[in-house]
Amino acid sequence: MNLNSFWETNLRIIEAQYPGLAAELLQAPKTGLREDEIRIESAATGDPVMIIRGIHIYSLRDPAREGRRLAETLASSLAGEGPLIVLGFGLGYAAEAAAWTVPDRTVIVVERHPLILKKALECRDFTAFLTRYKIIFVLGNNGEALNHALRLLDTGKPALIRNRALTGLDEEWYAGAEQRIKTWYFRDDVNTATLRRFGKRWVRNLALNRKAIRDLPGVSHLEGCLASIPVLLAAAGPSLDRIAPLLPELAERAVLVAVDTSLRFILSHGVDPDFTVVVDPQFWNARHLDRAGAAKTCLITESAVYPSVLREPFARTFLCSSLFPLGRFIEDRIERKGNLGAGGSVATTAWDFARTLGAGSIWIAGLDLSFPNLKTHFRGALFETRSLSASHRFNPIETFSVRTLREGQPFRAPSAAGGEVLTDKRLSLYSSWFENQFRLYPAIQNHSLSPDGLTIPGFPVSPVEELLALPPRRREIAGLLAQVYSRIDKEFNSPPEREARSIRYTSACSGLLRGLETLRTLAAESADMASKAALPRDRLLKRLGDVNRLILESEVKDVAGFLFPPLAELEADLKTPESAPYGRYLELSAKLYRSLAKTTEYHLNILAGP
Repeated sequence: MNLNSFWETNLRIIEAQYPGLAAELLQAPKTGLREDEIRIESAATGDPVMIIRGIHIYSLRDPAREGRRLAETLASSLAGEGPLIVLGFGLGYAAEAAAWTVPDRTVIVVERHPLILKKALECRDFTAFLTRYKIIFVLGNNGEALNHALRLLDTGKPALIRNRALTGLDEEWYAGAEQRIKTWYFRDDVNTATLRRFGKRWVRNLALNRKAIRDLPGVSHLEGCLASIPVLLAAAGPSLDRIAPLLPELAERAVLVAVDTSLRFILSHGVDPDFTVVVDPQFWNARHLDRAGAAKTCLITESAVYPSVLREPFARTFLCSSLFPLGRFIEDRIERKGNLGAGGSVATTAWDFARTLGAGSIWIAGLDLSFPNLKTHFRGALFETRSLSASHRFNPIETFSVRTLREGQPFRAPSAAGGEVLTDKRLSLYSSWFENQFRLYPAIQNHSLSPDGLTIPGFPVSPVEELLALPPRRREIAGLLAQVYSRIDKEFNSPPEREARSIRYTSACSGLLRGLETLRTLAAESADMASKAALPRDRLLKRLGDVNRLILESEVKDVAGFLFPPLAELEADLKTPESAPYGRYLELSAKLYRSLAKTTEYHLNILAGP
């Protein structure tokens, strides 16, 4: 088959399966690599090899065997369910060999230069590769395409296959792609660890705060109410100190949204934020509000926050929709509050709240997502105050700072002002969230007032003078908010509406308790049945199948399953050998039912209070 035949055959498949990719390849894409910089020669075996800028990408002896050997060396990492991510496609030898090794897994091809992929399609027949395996192509500079591909799969940790010769040609670009992959999957570890640490706290908080779902309006009532007015979002990074003297003037020109950690700082400079966002459920996070005196500020929060937050004397309180099954169960039967994004940091939720208000431009101070000059927070933050009070001669405050810097697995990354800045895995995870949101909402103009922070695509640094140059609008903002609050009082707090919500709330709570009690009894009985194996095999399997169906049909299954341990954890402790599959199935079933009965019992005990 000649080169034209290879190209025509491969292109027909791509046009049918990847029309967008076909269009990109036919446009003769340019990414800094020229046609005359790529040569194709023949190896000793007759297979084509690629030479780029004089560098041999493959062995001149047997490139296909080289690709197979690379896949074999990665055999241990190819176990699992996640995708195969090929960094640098070249002529595809390694990608083909790896896909053949694990044909049920998706292959994500990440190639800096579309021209390289085009050359590969011209000189090799990829019919089997393109039609037999699940392939996703990520080409060029669009980093969001890689995030999108990972979101589509989201099935497990990936296996990386690197063509060192190719990635070495564009080391910085491929390092950025690899960091995206690590950041994306690091969030799973964060979510699992967070649930283990705070899961029960969230449930306890929700149980104590559940009447707030009945009594407080949702942020949906504020949607679009301040359209066309700029928002100043004050996060709590070190660069917040930069705008401290300017806060009174800035608040005249924009809606001021604070987060829990920056509220006291803003108040101490004589400014009352319009809104303060608080979503963290921890006790120590609630301490940021101690004696804050924010009587002119509206609280934006979630029903899982530490209960004392809802007792603080804010002017008004609005709830966003709960992220947790217990809160959603009650909301779904009373009133949905309105979703706000959750990227792991209160600043992510605050940004999405600013978007919900209808802001066309959002100016953000203190969003460093890094440690400029090794600083972790603005001066006077609660963290700093607590560290100072706990420090002594043999445990100075520097020890606390170093511990904070080291615990998040720090590394250096590009700074918004040029050069590099120290960040860590947790903060880089937040930066990925912001980058994604900026792409999803391109109409919103985002301005960073933190030049020493982590660079985020779509988030240019703007001098604070540009915000100061905007006309004062404080009187207009106050008038619009007064109108909105008046409307909410009439719609949400009218006596008929309050009575109707009370009826719906009582019904929701009764249904929740009934469902949990039924599930607890069913799970406990089924655990006993599976562990004793008292029934004949066929009858027992049918009975357990019926139980599983009833559990899946239960309207409280998500509530009860929230604290459920990972399946891998239960499987790890099984004592029945794999050579006895029926006994192993019964043992695992008994553990699953006992865990379900335990988590259901926990919810019932917590909900037994007022």
